[in-house]
Amino acid sequence: MTRPYPSLILALLLVPIAATAEIRSPTDPTKTPAFDILSARILRAEDGLSFSMKLAGSAGSAAPDPTGALAGAPVWSYVWPTSLDPATVGFEGGTGILALAATAHPDFDDTPLADENGDGDAANDGAGWHSHWVVLTPNDACGTGALSVRDIAEGESPKLPETWPGLPLFIDSPGFAPALTDSEITINVPLPADTDLTAFRFDGVTSALRVNQTVHAPLLCVTDVWDVASGDLSLPGEAE
Repeated sequence: MTRPYPSLILALLLVPIAATAEIRSPTDPTKTPAFDILSARILRAEDGLSFSMKLAGSAGSAAPDPTGALAGAPVWSYVWPTSLDPATVGFEGGTGILALAATAHPDFDDTPLADENGDGDAANDGAGWHSHWVVLTPNDACGTGALSVRDIAEGESPKLPETWPGLPLFIDSPGFAPALTDSEITINVPLPADTDLTAFRFDGVTSALRVNQTVHAPLLCVTDVWDVASGDLSLPGEAE
């Protein structure tokens, strides 16, 4: 099992590094090809950003098996950690690392406003790849140096996006559909027109998370980091 170490967390939060338009990563035959990152890239668009990741195998071709319960349920993900403040997309500001994620998790649905598989039931779509904004924070309760999706503590009333799915987490379900084309995954994301991207930086990560048996223990931990585009979570990527 691979986890981000404390020094890498510090790099993610604190250390300025030279920027590059595209983060390239060498292939690794020991990794599952669908989660072996070859490159991560973000393009500026007229109304926002286009997030993409190229993989050694077919993007989205591997997904977790269902366990039959929410407690202990696995979540597999493609993630773009960013330097944007969480307030950019409607969360309470200054609360952690804002990341865009594409996830699949067959044991639960966390996109109540969308019917991704088009069957008329908006509550059975967790197994398909879908997008989230999440706020990540270092959390040793998940393992030394590991990250979790930030919990909303009992009695806490933070600012949350309008499309928050009602879970006690800093998570948003904005309905941006991931495009999966052979070895690449792309998500087009609108942003407020006044978003300052002058110092914007990003990275690319493939990882697994798991729902804890107990709420707020914390609820959703990063349990495995399969690949990091930069190799060290230093956010060297700069939007083109």
